Amino acid sequence: MNPRVKDVRPNPDYTLTVTFVNGEVKVFDVKPYLDKGIFRELRDKSLFNSVKPFLGSIKWQNGQDFCPDTLYLEGVDKRNWAATEGFPLGVALQIG
Repeated sequence: MNPRVKDVRPNPDYTLTVTFVNGEVKVFDVKPYLDKGIFRELRDKSLFNSVKPFLGSIKWQNGQDFCPDTLYLEGVDKRNWAATEGFPLGVALQIG
């Protein structure tokens, strides 16, 4: 069983900084979901910023939520996210 959410903070780039009960902090990218169903509403920044921890996971004011396992498994360790300037570890840009 993966750890549950302790805290969540929205970021300006449609990512979430999620703190789990085990002390891990991960960045979860919401952008891939913003063109799907009810998640389209989250393009509105004021709604996106309404995210709160809820029963071990997260929830927005209009009812959108993510499973805590999804947040944990798809989230990228915050130190790795910052080190790659917003690109998950292992993602490289090729110029040329």
